[in-house]
Amino acid sequence: MKTMLSIISNALCRMTGRNVAARVVVARSFTDFTPQVTFDIKKCDLHRLEEGPPLRAELTREQGLQYYHTMQTVRRMELKADQLYKQKIIRGFCHLYDGQEACAAGIEAAINLSDHLITAYRAHGFTYTRGVSVKEILAELTGRKGGVAKGKGGSMHMYAPHFYGGNGIVGAQVPVGAGIALACSYQGNNQLCVTLYGDGAANQGQIFETFNMAALWKLPCIFICENNKYGMGTAVERAAASTDYYKRGDFIPGLRVDGMDVLCVREATRFAAEHCRAGKGPIVMELQTYRYHGHSMSDPGVSYRTREEIQEVRSKSDPISMLKERMLANNMASAEEFKEIDIAIRKEVEEAAQFATLDPEPPLDELCDHIFHNEPPLEVRGTNPWSKLKSVS
Repeated sequence: MKTMLSIISNALCRMTGRNVAARVVVARSFTDFTPQVTFDIKKCDLHRLEEGPPLRAELTREQGLQYYHTMQTVRRMELKADQLYKQKIIRGFCHLYDGQEACAAGIEAAINLSDHLITAYRAHGFTYTRGVSVKEILAELTGRKGGVAKGKGGSMHMYAPHFYGGNGIVGAQVPVGAGIALACSYQGNNQLCVTLYGDGAANQGQIFETFNMAALWKLPCIFICENNKYGMGTAVERAAASTDYYKRGDFIPGLRVDGMDVLCVREATRFAAEHCRAGKGPIVMELQTYRYHGHSMSDPGVSYRTREEIQEVRSKSDPISMLKERMLANNMASAEEFKEIDIAIRKEVEEAAQFATLDPEPPLDELCDHIFHNEPPLEVRGTNPWSKLKSVS
């Protein structure tokens, strides 16, 4: 089908008698693209399950562009956070998510915004997929008033409706996630809680205690271990006698999933969500993924692994490149389209970074606000015994 631009180009040729096709970039109409393709995806390893997620996944053009936009936004946001940290504009702890974008995008594509999600301190990606803007995230990282937690939470403590952080204590969010799932069960609202933790937290005793209670009470909880191969600077093989994290629930069914493929993550999460909503109780998922940065910004990330290892993952398993190549190979989008998306994302991130450097810090007299919920104002000691601040709920 001819596009309007190609019709105009042909008319110009007839009017001028010259070939202007070389100077006119002909846009392609949406009807030129394949609207939907079914892809073969990697089989999940199963524990205590007779069957698992499907081996084929349907992807529409709109979904593909949406997943690409989400993952690329998280990638650019994290690279900007890296830059701001090195400029000493972001201070303190900062754990970046680049490399693991398919986990956040795939999980979010398979659940509802009315479902609940809680994660550990590598939380920027999920903060974005839960509906918080790049501007609010970067402003929170720089400690500004316009941040999602008013500049008082920082990298590890960001929240949104049905999103409970961002938690700094290793593994402590897992029992909280089970508590949220208990509330869902108690209220009978057909909602569930996605509870995430890392391979470094997987050996915590509180996780196994939580598994036990969740199984006894058949809680609608998807426990997800984001296995990025290293707990801080320690390889999983050196930290765990068994690295089959999807089997760690023992009596709870489990799945091991390719966490670098957004379609694998989506299909596995959809399967797990259906399991929970059917009243079958909790399920454990292990997403095999990889972080490109070190554990935090204070970790260069190359003392316990080689640069070559990181580069190999980037070249062979990058989640964004994998999706883009799939779509290009199947005529679902054009290279120009991806380029336009990239330009728009870069602009959005740059504008957000500018806001995050110019927005004022929260005033001192608001520093203690919202410590308590629904309480009358009370005095809180400041930086010395003589200074008093008011805490307002």
